[in-house]
Amino acid sequence: MMPGKKVQVCLGLGSNINPETNIPKAIELLRQFLLLESISTAWYTPPVGISGPNFVNAALLTHTDLTPENFKNEIIRPIEAQLGRIRSQNKNAPRPIDIDVLIWDQQILEPLIWEEAYLAVPVAELLPDLKSQDSEENLKHTAQRLASTSNIVPRPDILPQCRK
Repeated sequence: MMPGKKVQVCLGLGSNINPETNIPKAIELLRQFLLLESISTAWYTPPVGISGPNFVNAALLTHTDLTPENFKNEIIRPIEAQLGRIRSQNKNAPRPIDIDVLIWDQQILEPLIWEEAYLAVPVAELLPDLKSQDSEENLKHTAQRLASTSNIVPRPDILPQCRK
C-alpha cells in the first residue's frame, strides 16, 4: 500500500460475555484511533458451531492508512486485550470482544459473510450493494435471505447513538 493512501475497512464486532457493555466500549476505544463513518445496529444472534451464550454482533466502516498487519497489531489486538479477550485454541470460545476485519480495500477477507446471518445482516446495513464474486446477488438480498432462516434479532438499545 502507498504511504498515506487511506483504504476503507469494514470491521465486525462480536461479544457473548457482557455484550451490552463490551460492544459499546469497543466502539468507544476504536474512536480513539479511527474516524468511524458508520455503525450498524447491534444484532442478537445464537452462537454458530458451539453451544453457549448468545452473541451481540455489529459492523462498522472506517478508513486507515495502516497496513493490515499494523492495523491488527496496533489497534485491534490492544483493544481486544484491554477488554479482556484471551485467545485460546477454541476460536469459538465465549469472549468479551472479537474484532475482525471483514473487508479491506474492497477485498472480502471473510467469505462467511455470504453464509452467516450474524455477519451478513449488520454488514448489509452499511454496504447493501456489495456483490459476491460467486453470484450476482448483492449483500442486502443475501442478508434478507439468511435472516429469514435464522434467529437474528435487532438490539437497537445497545447502540442507540451509533446510527449512520
